[in-house]
Amino acid sequence: MDPFEDLDRRLREAHDRVRWFDHLAARRSSLGRQIREVADLVTELEQQLAKERRDVERLEGGLSAFMARLTGSREERLTRERAEAALAGERLDGQRARLEALTGDLGETERDLAATAGAADDYQRLLSEKERLLVERGDQRGRRLMELSGLMADTQADLREHDEAVQAGKAAGQWVGHVLTQLEHARGASTWDMLGGGVFADAVEREHLVTADQATWQAQQALDTFARELADLGWAVRPKMPEVDTRWFADVFFDNIITDALKHQRINRTRTAVAEMSAWIDDSLRTLAQGQADLTRRLGDLTGEREHLLAT
Repeated sequence: MDPFEDLDRRLREAHDRVRWFDHLAARRSSLGRQIREVADLVTELEQQLAKERRDVERLEGGLSAFMARLTGSREERLTRERAEAALAGERLDGQRARLEALTGDLGETERDLAATAGAADDYQRLLSEKERLLVERGDQRGRRLMELSGLMADTQADLREHDEAVQAGKAAGQWVGHVLTQLEHARGASTWDMLGGGVFADAVEREHLVTADQATWQAQQALDTFARELADLGWAVRPKMPEVDTRWFADVFFDNIITDALKHQRINRTRTAVAEMSAWIDDSLRTLAQGQADLTRRLGDLTGEREHLLAT
């Protein structure tokens, strides 16, 4: 192999490692921000859960329980508070799992950064070597070939980052779509409930809402990953899934307090918010696809120019 071509190949590889190091450094910063945000949310949810449990304890014994018995509302209020406490616990578990996943990603990123340490020094050393070779050869094409090598490495790295963002966006879109499907089913059951579906309609509605709530945590983790990939491209976004209304799980006990119509409205509002999130993902993927097409054309033009210079 020609020494110049071999050096050009090693330069592209070294430049790619530098870009990867920069990518990892940006990811570490993004993960740190996300971890701080979720840790704050975990603390907030821990406080909320403690409050919900105190409410349950007050109704199970003491003056509050005595007063509730006098008014005849103790059992209903106790059932509601227990349901609220259970939901607060589920949300806390979900955010803790999210925090654990983010912390794991940070550890992996730190290890990858350590493995690519020194990439910038290697690249500068190769640049100096190529500069010396060009001077020795006196080749007039050398300067442009050197420029093309850097431009091609940048374009290839940009294309890789777009590809990674597209894959993360598709994964997030699938999870958000799953949540949306469950909410569609819940809305159908809710409509049936308003028309007199009774206990069976309530059960079907609840099943779909439980599934939607569980899928929401997976969707949020996928959105976290998508946001990090977009940050590598300069997009400053913080997508957040809408929360499942905690009262949904208590509604089956309190149809006389929270009407079927109100339940239906809440399902519709949440479905609309999730649909908007899905539309945002679709719009983002279209923008990324256009970026991929532009970068692919640019890489083709640069490759063609390089081949022409080497052939003449």
